[in-house]
Amino acid sequence: MRRAGLRVRVVAGFAAGALALSATMALASYQVARQSLVNERERTAVRAAYDDAAVVRTGLGATSRPDVAAVLRVLDAGENRRVLLQRQGEWYALKADRGSTGAIPVALQRQAAAGAVAVQRVRTDGHVSIVVAVPLAPGDIFYEIDSLRELEHTLRVLTVVLTLVAVCTAALGALLGWYASRYVLRPLKRVADAAQEIAGGASRYRLDPAAEPDLTRLTTSFNHMVDELSARLERDRRFAADVSHELRSPLQTLAAAASVLERRREHLDHRTATAAGLVTAEIAHFQQLVNDLLELSRGDRPATRTSTDVADLARQMCRERQVPATIVAADGESRWCVDRRRVGQLLGNLLDNARAYGGGAVAVRLRLHGDVGRIDVDDEGPGVSPEDKPVIFDRFVRGRSAGARADAGGAGLGLALVAQHAAAHGGTAAVLDRPGGGARFRVDLPGCRP
Repeated sequence: MRRAGLRVRVVAGFAAGALALSATMALASYQVARQSLVNERERTAVRAAYDDAAVVRTGLGATSRPDVAAVLRVLDAGENRRVLLQRQGEWYALKADRGSTGAIPVALQRQAAAGAVAVQRVRTDGHVSIVVAVPLAPGDIFYEIDSLRELEHTLRVLTVVLTLVAVCTAALGALLGWYASRYVLRPLKRVADAAQEIAGGASRYRLDPAAEPDLTRLTTSFNHMVDELSARLERDRRFAADVSHELRSPLQTLAAAASVLERRREHLDHRTATAAGLVTAEIAHFQQLVNDLLELSRGDRPATRTSTDVADLARQMCRERQVPATIVAADGESRWCVDRRRVGQLLGNLLDNARAYGGGAVAVRLRLHGDVGRIDVDDEGPGVSPEDKPVIFDRFVRGRSAGARADAGGAGLGLALVAQHAAAHGGTAAVLDRPGGGARFRVDLPGCRP
């Protein structure tokens, strides 16, 4: 299993902590409230039983032959209490509750028969009741059974309320954890955004140490790292530019000499003519490499956007390379606001790549969706393997299909220039699998709507 992210772990920790704390507090509160309510209810039941027993004792002592039923009817037992009287072994009940004698435990009867007041909690009819036994005279015992049904309902409501409070507290804890993680990770997000900006070419982007005083060391180290990286990249860029400039003059001389040999090939013997042809091809390849290096060294320059008919530019690139590709401009919107030179070279490199490694381009598709211009170049070759797709636009990278063709040529800079020209427009370059076979090189250029 993949490990959960830091934000998820923080939120889960806050939620679990809040739930544990709220559950503990809810359980403790429930126990205290339950004990207090039950004790209070028991004291109330005992007091009521004493009062009712006093009334019955007075009624029984009023005459020598009292009417026991009439004496019991004087009591106001309500719906939750049942009254029983055991007189000389005979049971008397209020409201025909004679069947309630089974709810009185035998141990309680024995204790009351010994002359002691007894109190016990029992379960009858699925509910807890309090049984109070009060001896009145030898052989006369007054019993009162007080049901705790209302108290049980109150405790159930209290349980539901405390459970909801615990759940809400856990939710609030999770919300607090989410806010805390967002606040704590905000500086790291700024670092990630800065790294992304720098990776996209914003080499002057820096973090402000005053924004997060607690992370001054991190921001200072990050800025120092970016300064060192920028300085090294600048040195590499200048080195490539200087070397390319220094090579252009001798290459032009070699190209002129090679052209002389090329024009006189019919006057040379076969071996010399073959060698002259190889020299001419390699010099042309070397010149293209130097030009590509110069173009890469100027990659940090922003794109100069002008209104350009991209469909006409694509047709021009196809004509120059004698490529019979189909130009498809969706919705007829072919006039975009782009850098004509960069887009022209971008299209040319994609067409050259398709010719060298993909069996030739079969279609160039143009589409303007919103303000994003999309260029697709389809070929009918073997496609790009999944292993090569992540690195195909890196410098000096040639795919597996390119390595298998000795006549392909190229140094692996053409697609790197495509990605660089796309990045200069704030866009991206990608390679997809073409439906029906082959590869589809896609370039998205934002901000193209005139």
